[in-house]
Amino acid sequence: MTCSVRLIRCALAFLLLACLDGCLPSSQSQMEEEKEPHFLAGKSCINNMDYKGAIDEFEKALEANPHSASAHFQLGWLYEEKEPDPAAAIYHYEQFLKLRPNSDNAEVIAQHITNCKQDLAKTVLPLPVTPGMQREFEQLAEENKRLHEEIEKWRAYASRLQPPASPAPSATATNKPAHTELAAQAPAPHPAYNNLPADTRPPETTSSTHTYVVKSGDSLYSIARKGGFKLEALLAANPGLDPKRLRVGQGLNLPSP
Repeated sequence: MTCSVRLIRCALAFLLLACLDGCLPSSQSQMEEEKEPHFLAGKSCINNMDYKGAIDEFEKALEANPHSASAHFQLGWLYEEKEPDPAAAIYHYEQFLKLRPNSDNAEVIAQHITNCKQDLAKTVLPLPVTPGMQREFEQLAEENKRLHEEIEKWRAYASRLQPPASPAPSATATNKPAHTELAAQAPAPHPAYNNLPADTRPPETTSSTHTYVVKSGDSLYSIARKGGFKLEALLAANPGLDPKRLRVGQGLNLPSP
């Protein structure tokens, strides 16, 4: 009876040691994992900052030894820090903890897993919108609409201030003067005429008034600029004139000298 009890105890002790030896890798087994050629190649790639190459080598190390906790740890770190893939990092960190549940850095690895899960959640879940954020979005949208309306008003105002562009001269009008001829009836040239090109100055006549015949593309601004006098003086010389309704062939009085 005593021998049977001893045999049973020895068998149980042997089984317990075998289980511990298989489930809890020793320091010796860790050293063997880190001596594996692909593992060493992966560490060399990390030193050379070739992180994709390191991932390939550690994957090969796992093919050679599927129970290499060291390779799982390196892959978890690479996928978390260097080649971001939170899902892959979580997998390899969890495999490390399964192979080495009593590791000294088990708590640190568990925290890394939590961080990776948070990063993974950010990529698939929209951020919650609080009532305060919603009000800010609505205010920004209203402000954007108001600014857009203001910009359109200023654009319309600026377009009214700009004189209409003169059409390009046709091929048949190359021998004509650049501006409409001034019909003048004065004993002496208007002082402002000295500012006009020679080929656009009106002929001198015997009248004390000077007129200008409106040409296509003319505006009060361009006429005043060509004549060298102020726009207000031109308007004063033509009371009741609507600047927006100039007609081709219309005669305008020019300011007196």
